[in-house]
Amino acid sequence: MIDRPQPDSDAPSSAETHLATVKSSIEDEAIPAPQVGGGLPVIQYWAQKTLSPQGPQIWQTLLHKSACLSCAWGTGGQKGGFANELEEPLQRCMKSVQAISSELQPGLGDHFFDRHTISELQALTSRQADRLGRLSFPVIRRAGADHYEPISWEEIYQLTTAGLALSPERVASYSSGRSSNEAAFLLQLMVRALGSNNLADCSDLCHAPSTVSLNKVFGTGTSLVSLESLRQADCVVLVGSNAPANHPRLMNELIELRDRGGKVIVINPVKEVGLVKFGSPAHPLRLVQGQDIASLFLQPIPGSDLALFVGIQKVLLERGWVQFDYLKAHTENWQEVIDQVAATDWESIIATCGLSLTEIVAAAELIHSSRNVVFAWAMGITHQANSVDNIYSIANTALMTGNVGKPGAGLMPIRGHSNVQGFGSMGVTAHLKDSIREALEKLLGKSLRREPGYDARALIEAADRGEVDTLLCLGGNLYAANPDLGQAKRALGNIDTIVYLATKPNLGHFHGLARQNTIIVPVYARFENPHKTTVESGNNFVRLNSPGKTHLKDADLVTEIDFLAELAHRLHGEEPIQWRRLHDPRYVRQLIAQTIPGYDKIGEIDDTSAEFTIGGRIFLEPKFPTPSGKAEMQLTPLPKLTLPTLEDFGLMPEHQPALVLALITGRSYGQHNTVVYKEGDEYRGMPHRQCILMNPLDAERAGFSQHQRVSVRGDAGQLDGIEIIYGEVRSGAALMFYPEANVLMKARIEKRSGTPAYKRVPVAVFI
Repeated sequence: MIDRPQPDSDAPSSAETHLATVKSSIEDEAIPAPQVGGGLPVIQYWAQKTLSPQGPQIWQTLLHKSACLSCAWGTGGQKGGFANELEEPLQRCMKSVQAISSELQPGLGDHFFDRHTISELQALTSRQADRLGRLSFPVIRRAGADHYEPISWEEIYQLTTAGLALSPERVASYSSGRSSNEAAFLLQLMVRALGSNNLADCSDLCHAPSTVSLNKVFGTGTSLVSLESLRQADCVVLVGSNAPANHPRLMNELIELRDRGGKVIVINPVKEVGLVKFGSPAHPLRLVQGQDIASLFLQPIPGSDLALFVGIQKVLLERGWVQFDYLKAHTENWQEVIDQVAATDWESIIATCGLSLTEIVAAAELIHSSRNVVFAWAMGITHQANSVDNIYSIANTALMTGNVGKPGAGLMPIRGHSNVQGFGSMGVTAHLKDSIREALEKLLGKSLRREPGYDARALIEAADRGEVDTLLCLGGNLYAANPDLGQAKRALGNIDTIVYLATKPNLGHFHGLARQNTIIVPVYARFENPHKTTVESGNNFVRLNSPGKTHLKDADLVTEIDFLAELAHRLHGEEPIQWRRLHDPRYVRQLIAQTIPGYDKIGEIDDTSAEFTIGGRIFLEPKFPTPSGKAEMQLTPLPKLTLPTLEDFGLMPEHQPALVLALITGRSYGQHNTVVYKEGDEYRGMPHRQCILMNPLDAERAGFSQHQRVSVRGDAGQLDGIEIIYGEVRSGAALMFYPEANVLMKARIEKRSGTPAYKRVPVAVFI
């Protein structure tokens, strides 16, 4: 039995086994789905956490001048821990408290890894792994060993340096948005100086399609809308986002938009309760009954969003609502796009998206009748096989209505992790922009490799072929974040040396084991760093994090900047730059100011403490950094959406009850990326993570019943003992939790972005 720190009241007990083996007694313990998202349970959770023995530490961290650990919506920083980018107070959400509470756990004792085998640790769930506690000393798992053991810092540097000094095409890094801009810049500078462009990042698995498509159309890969500009919108089109669970602070903006008479169009195959009605603590008079959010809620077939937007465009065209003067003045390729829309027949549009003409017309009418429209999306759009085309279709709709390049309008990808956008800005990407590459070449005094490196999926494929020797992971959970967990485990096992920099254990540390040496380096959380760092919000705002200190007593931690600077010095010496100077984050910021477009103000931030919006990204007039200065509209072919048959899954037609569904993988309310804070999901009435949310009519037509246990099979694996939960899911679709359901699917990749299609996974459900 694994010894853990004292769990929270919602944590599984130390005697609890994996949820797949939970006894049938839980089958009738379904959580009744609430009628309002947010509301009193949020207040109750805050009270539970902040009034607990851990409460004073939580409050101290909440008030610390550093950016929120959770999503990229951006709170905290120099205006106070609760302030947003417009300096408004009381902007922290429940997910922030969850993340802080997790980081404030006690440290693992020096006996922990002696007592527990790798095999035992591999039996843990993501929730259980997170609740083990904080990593507080470095460890290594050597070839063939069934235990991690302590390791000295000198041996870590020797092994890591030796691994990274190998042939540059056989070394790689992977990173997540949990770290700082300074660490990100240092990582990519060190790796590129080696001659490698293998800088995979968690964004490759989420919003890379946003970057690719926005760069193609507008010449910039981030949000075109600031928070201030969002306040001037009178309509928001929210596509493929479960903001109440993943970005709760965005809900305040939608509530206030509705209060000023604006409209919200929600497009999501799952009718999430918080997108229908939400109660925010920032609006206490409506905390219990909630505020209506969706003016119109559309539930298309998973993967068909593009067809819906082409349908909206067709309504605009047929009713004479397209802004042709705008298109002629500010866009390229508009005539080809208009011609394609005109030539696309209504029968194909309706059959593809599964919505009625009445619903499509209603959406077009709301957009047309609004002065300023913001189009926002999350991974329901990017996790599709045609994700880049999806975003092209959204961009085309915005441009046809003149809703780009003015206050209160534009396109707004909703980034997941708090600094995932900052990593992209710092050049942590397999596909480096020419402007940054040229600046880095000037800094380093030498030419850099032109060929693109491995993105996250290409890295796994290369490792699976035995073509990667050394991997440095700056945060993240590369193993669990990937489709086909069997392949991910095998691929990582082909790598000789893997070095993980992390604050807490995760499943990747137990399943993503290298062939020779797996090293875990314990690092400080953001609010603990003994020096200043910066991060970037999803709306292009740079936050400054003040220094802090850790609650861990006698912990043997290292800052990411210090670790990377020491590695860089050992690899590169004093040339072509003084690498040991990079231990000083102020010096790193000066280099960032010299090389990263729009980041010139970061060179002064140590003296001014002035946080800033990055220049050249927010467009208040329709002039774009493309070669022509115009937006380049793109053609968007309708997707061909089919599902396999039962026979394709090895099941005979007479095998009943059984049916094939388009599975959506999603995060729960108590989850951030692959980190699970709570096993159940109150919003969806799902009591644990071994559930499948199904449309009741689909289930009953096939002969299933609620709470029945079934098997779910994909093209890569099968999960048994899965409990059916009824929910408001579009017919023909279903939902299961990420990352657990990743075992089911092989990677279907959108080739232009490298991102897998997690949101339309063909599966068979049977007994």
